[in-house]
Amino acid sequence: MQNVTVLKDRLLDRLRANREAHRALFLKAQEGYRAEVVAALDGMLRDAKEGRPIRRALSLVEPQDHTKDYDTIIDMLDMTVEPEVELSQLEFRQYVRDEWDWAALAYTTNTSYAAGR
Repeated sequence: MQNVTVLKDRLLDRLRANREAHRALFLKAQEGYRAEVVAALDGMLRDAKEGRPIRRALSLVEPQDHTKDYDTIIDMLDMTVEPEVELSQLEFRQYVRDEWDWAALAYTTNTSYAAGR
């Protein structure tokens, strides 16, 4: 099966739920990321004050926010006048199953910060 026709309202419900889950995890990850940045900068300042070698760069991977990817599709569907929409396999994986190209890396990164590493 290459394509499937779905009810627009049902698809919108799924996309909105996926978006909210992604956004909530990202916001929690932001908190953990900020705490790690502050801790690293405090350590760098302490090293500078105590005359130790100073590390001048942070190598922390930023949490990933792909909320706009969801918003674009949701807005497109909101503008669609048809009650049904045809999806390709790729679109189905992304919109329904939440399996975007960026999903694995974003989930791993965001989960690690959200959990407090």
